[in-house]
Amino acid sequence: MSDSEEHHFESKADAGASKTYPQQAGTVRKNGYIVIKGRPCKVVEVSTSKTGKHGHAKCHFVGIDIFTGKKFDDIVPSSHNCDIPHVNRTDYQLIDISEDGFVSLLTENGNTKDDLRLPTDDSLLTQIKDGFGEGKDLVVTVMSAMGEEQICSLKDIGPK
Repeated sequence: MSDSEEHHFESKADAGASKTYPQQAGTVRKNGYIVIKGRPCKVVEVSTSKTGKHGHAKCHFVGIDIFTGKKFDDIVPSSHNCDIPHVNRTDYQLIDISEDGFVSLLTENGNTKDDLRLPTDDSLLTQIKDGFGEGKDLVVTVMSAMGEEQICSLKDIGPK
């Protein structure tokens, strides 16, 4: 390869980044996040059993799926690693709600994001629809983890 060739790489913050990272099971705490049965969950309960005849203390995790609200539980030896999802929250301004249940959001750099559905949570859904119908300026918080995204909360920043 000669020195005259130049390479240009577009940098993406998550390029090649894993959807999860390892953490020792004994260090995972309540209100943290953990992957149980392939789903990103918020830990609602942690209990640790003593070391038994076969040597490992066990951690029993109860978690609620951050996207579906389903309850999952898992038992992991406390010295072993378990997967922790990278969970990000991003605020976007709501521009439009389409007929088919998708929302149009304004990103910080001025682009639009049109690939998100309205949330399945009924109270949040009615808040978004009512606020948008009244012409309020709404900012939605989008939670993303393991390649999934969902609107998780709403802020009213005043009338347009």
